[in-house]
Amino acid sequence: MTNVSIENIDNIGNNFIPNEFLKKGKDEYYYRNRQTLWAKDRWRHLLSSEIDELVKNNNVSDNWDKILVTDQFNSRLLKNNDFFGLVRIGDIRNVVLEYHELKLPVGITNSKIISCDIGDDVAIHNVKYLSHYIVGNRCILANIDEMQTTNHAKFGNGIIKEGEPEKSRICLDIMNETGSRKVIPFDGMITADAYLWAKYRDDRFLQKKLKEITQNSFDAHRGLYGMVAEQCVIKNSRIIKDVKFGSHCYVKGANKLKNLTINSSEILSTQIGEGVEIINGIIGQGCHIFYGCKAVRFILGENSNLKYGARLINSFLGDNSTISCCEILNNLIFPAHEQHHNNSFLIASVVLGQSNVAAGATIGSNHNSRANDNEIQAGRGFWPGLNTSIKHSSRFASFVLLAKAAYPAELNITLPFSLLNNNESKDQLEVFPAYWWLYNMYALARNSWKFNKRDKRKNKIQNIEFDHLAPDTIEEILTAQKLLEIWTAKAALRKKGDSIEDKDEKELITIGKEMLSGNEDQIKSLQVLGENMERSNRKVVIIKVHKSYHAYRDMLHYYAIKNLLDYLNKNPEVDFSSMCKALKGKREKKWVNLGGQLIPEKDVDQMRADIGSGKLTKWTEIHHRYDKLWKKYPSEKQKHAYAALCEILGTDNLRKEQWASALDKAIEIQEFIKDQVYISRKKDFDNPFRQATYRNMEEMTAAIGTIEDNSFVQEVRKETEDFKKLIEEIKKRN
Repeated sequence: MTNVSIENIDNIGNNFIPNEFLKKGKDEYYYRNRQTLWAKDRWRHLLSSEIDELVKNNNVSDNWDKILVTDQFNSRLLKNNDFFGLVRIGDIRNVVLEYHELKLPVGITNSKIISCDIGDDVAIHNVKYLSHYIVGNRCILANIDEMQTTNHAKFGNGIIKEGEPEKSRICLDIMNETGSRKVIPFDGMITADAYLWAKYRDDRFLQKKLKEITQNSFDAHRGLYGMVAEQCVIKNSRIIKDVKFGSHCYVKGANKLKNLTINSSEILSTQIGEGVEIINGIIGQGCHIFYGCKAVRFILGENSNLKYGARLINSFLGDNSTISCCEILNNLIFPAHEQHHNNSFLIASVVLGQSNVAAGATIGSNHNSRANDNEIQAGRGFWPGLNTSIKHSSRFASFVLLAKAAYPAELNITLPFSLLNNNESKDQLEVFPAYWWLYNMYALARNSWKFNKRDKRKNKIQNIEFDHLAPDTIEEILTAQKLLEIWTAKAALRKKGDSIEDKDEKELITIGKEMLSGNEDQIKSLQVLGENMERSNRKVVIIKVHKSYHAYRDMLHYYAIKNLLDYLNKNPEVDFSSMCKALKGKREKKWVNLGGQLIPEKDVDQMRADIGSGKLTKWTEIHHRYDKLWKKYPSEKQKHAYAALCEILGTDNLRKEQWASALDKAIEIQEFIKDQVYISRKKDFDNPFRQATYRNMEEMTAAIGTIEDNSFVQEVRKETEDFKKLIEEIKKRN
């Protein structure tokens, strides 16, 4: 029910903070004066001649004594305005501000200004209601219906102010739709924070402390003013309420902005465009939100985009991501996510980054399960194909590609770099391990390169591992190899009619490893079946097991040598023996992808304990711990690489001849990568159906160039030569 109350006219611009929340001996301007950008001694009262000029130009004030100005104040440039409460106005000179060919004179016209501080050389025109804002120097505010700050403004942070009940706190219900993993958003929150908070719900001490830390990180007093930092342009917009704008922010044609922090800077300007409605959120620097987007209860990471009617609700979208047209609800999405199509949606998921959701992909929770508490967990490089639907709850290893299909049952895909196919004609699920490496090398190799290239963040608070071969994927590969060995052994025993039950796992691994290490012919006739991968009674058939197994081995080998070469290259005084001595140790098997940063699980557990015990008491301290672990990461990865090489070579002590042979093998693999990048891309140029759209080859070449012109193909060729040269140098050193 709407009730419109009647109050005394004196309340406009006065009594901003209710009396019960005023500090003893402080007035309603106490927090405003702490926030304001200018010293007290710059302000003066109006001269009588200036008041006369203002009145002549149809300006009205409830109290001219409360209008304070500077010595560079030109009263002739204020026309047709209403002023209420304490209004402080900076230098107003007879100059014009210009932005994107919009030119407006400095001054204030046709506006209602209530209790605001206005900086130097500001243009405010046709702002029908501007209340309780501090506006920085050289800003443009034009054609705005309503722009105000309430005394309990939180600017998107999930805190509660003095006198507010707990139920008024804004939270993000991420990862599922029940709110059981809710996190409290705050300015400066990164995906690592959200995952730490949402994932470890069983850690009661952690949960309690994170809530306390967040509440204590922001001022809970009432009476803070909204901020428009310097050189912002806000024009042709309707309702703006409780919004904090960073410098050089550009807003044009927004319908509604409410309870937001919009971070922006001269280097990374954030832009908000036509028809958007954005409520209860934090927006990172360098973001773009255009063309009718809706976002409610959300965080948008740095250098990310919402476009063309996208809907982002109860979700955290990580850095360097783009969402267009589609619907995103109740998700935690790590950096470098792409989703571009109107008929796709993603609901109740944690997606660990470097992902791409195609048109028609429908990933929803209560739409395909009995309750709304189901979840999807997808590793890095998750690519569900066109018109793909999957059933909650499901889990996917890193770099899983789903062929177009309606997958009928829950999935637990533990084989990384796989292609999934729902073969309806045979009523079976087919899994092709290592598909990316064998047949999609151009896309795989280009991923790491393009994600680094597109990372335009200036403040890289969220640390991100972009390489597709890293400790997390390597551990998945090692697990996948064992599974292939076990499943191959079982397939062979089934074919012979031998019993499987009397064989333990170790025996099965031995049998499978021997078969997979031998000739492919003895594997071809076997039907290798995956286990515990689909919640159904139908077969899960593993495709091209022998080829995939050896591809996995090459991936392990390449990862190991590449990182060990990096170690030797950065430590030129080190030889083979000292490298082994420095890097030898037990392999770290458990890694956590914390928002894009890979951290050994034991270090995450220690950090959780330090937060729960009160050793880490601020988010800045927690972020410092992330950075400290990130600095250790290269050496941790190199130690992991050394242990992985020993694992695949079946030794505890790497010998010099093994090392020499491993280097030669690495050159072969690098040559394979170079060739496969070329071959997998060349298919597009050789495709006769693609050629059919052109009159002749000359037109095609003019339009798309040739494979030889491809910059990434050239880049990989150069990398291959550099890789070979480095190995030759390392060989000479040892």
